[in-house]
Amino acid sequence: MRILPVNLSTLLVELDDLSQALGLFDQLQREPISGVTNVIPAARTLLVSFIPSRISAEQLTHTLMARPVSSGGSHQHGELIEIPVFYNGEDLDDVARLLGMSTDEVIRRHGEHEYQVAFCGFAPGFAYLAGGAGFDVPRRDTPRTRIPAGSVALAGTFSGIYPTDSPGGWQLIGTTPLEMWDLHREPAALLQPGMRVRFGATEDAPERVSVSVPREVTQTAESATTPWLEVLQPGLQSLFQDLGRKGQTGQGVSSAGAMDKSALRAANRIVGNPSDATALEVAQGGLSLVCHQPAIVAITGAETAVSITAADGARHEARPWQPIELAEGDTLTLGATTAGVRSYLALRGGFDVTPVLGSCATDTLARLGPAPLKRGDLLHSANGPVTALSLGESPEFDLPRAGECITLDIVMGPRSDWFTDEALALLCEQHWQVTPHSDRVGIRLEGEHSLSRQHHGELPSEGTVTGALQVPASGQPVLFLADHPLTGGYPVIACVADHHLDLAGQIPPGTTVRFHPLTRFAPLAGDDSLHEVTP
Repeated sequence: MRILPVNLSTLLVELDDLSQALGLFDQLQREPISGVTNVIPAARTLLVSFIPSRISAEQLTHTLMARPVSSGGSHQHGELIEIPVFYNGEDLDDVARLLGMSTDEVIRRHGEHEYQVAFCGFAPGFAYLAGGAGFDVPRRDTPRTRIPAGSVALAGTFSGIYPTDSPGGWQLIGTTPLEMWDLHREPAALLQPGMRVRFGATEDAPERVSVSVPREVTQTAESATTPWLEVLQPGLQSLFQDLGRKGQTGQGVSSAGAMDKSALRAANRIVGNPSDATALEVAQGGLSLVCHQPAIVAITGAETAVSITAADGARHEARPWQPIELAEGDTLTLGATTAGVRSYLALRGGFDVTPVLGSCATDTLARLGPAPLKRGDLLHSANGPVTALSLGESPEFDLPRAGECITLDIVMGPRSDWFTDEALALLCEQHWQVTPHSDRVGIRLEGEHSLSRQHHGELPSEGTVTGALQVPASGQPVLFLADHPLTGGYPVIACVADHHLDLAGQIPPGTTVRFHPLTRFAPLAGDDSLHEVTP
């Protein structure tokens, strides 16, 4: 066992193989460690998140090292799911050549061996299927920009089925009519960790079907007296957000949630809502709403001008970070942002939004949660519990502006040792330009010099965190934000410290970023200790 630092509240446990990883995962499920909040299994690692105030990284490391390493676990005895496959994949002939056998032999062996659902990641409902025929094929040199839902594919030693249309680099060997991901079903993911899978050849490709128990969907009745708002202009991107979707990693679903959680909490406190209530996240301003019933709202986050135009045409400015009272007929408008990126609008009583998998957060990568606002949408109050208004809220940090250089604290690891000494120095010495190709999934950074690796092998998929600095083949890092994938296959050189994640979510294009390391890289166990750096 080797334990690597990820950030200030997460460790990566590296084992010899998938069987050991699943064995330890089963142990941690049966005998959880106090203070551990989440464990994400992957090809040969576990991503372990914890609460530092309840257990330190050192204590957790010692506890994990004391656990015996075993293989297999309950993953060998789960429910058997049979998957019909029409073997018409575009890469079937190439796979046969790579494996040195005929296509008929590939089909026969793929269908006659049983697979196990090892873990889920990449996308909601995407299951990594281990064992089976024992094939080992590389990913495609150039990923496809779109792979249809239901595509059966191979990569490395895994088989998998794409649950939705998405980009991907796996080798396609066939299609299945079964729906791998269906939000109207309970559970939404057809394949769950621990299940067994057997593929069977079919001669045709019937229409797509969903199996398992339908999910009951309840709608909240809307009262005629409920305060509500109508969207006149949605702006560039206006989304419902809360603090994120918890407890769904087994289905390959990450937490998502507000990019600046401190601003969302503050907006809710100002109007007297619970701090985790659903609010609107507005990117770069431009939102305009008309009020049809009296309401109290608050706006926090990015710096933006807020104006109210009354029904008689009178116009006045409103103050962010304060309660804003709206009368019937008032139009509330957010101007373009001048610092930061995302504003948060809370409505007293909360928004009446139907949760998806236990949360009202919109995940733009996984395409989960409420749809982005559009012109004409009607926003109703949930009439939730409220307390007194808060008048003492203020930003927790100075908002970044275009042209400025923002310093972010980072923790080195977990894959710093995949990079050259020169790359490790460059990461923290040079300034990184924030490109316009940035969104809720991540910030794409460009530097004068790219980061070079000393290990050029393919990294098996492993869990990722918000704030991870993943480095693809280009050597230009991507800073993962709230809607990042649950697992990734490029090495993570470092991770932004937890206390700077909200700041990272407010960095606009046109700024530069410099990274300040809080630690030097070293394994916490299995090698040297993690060393603190004097700031």
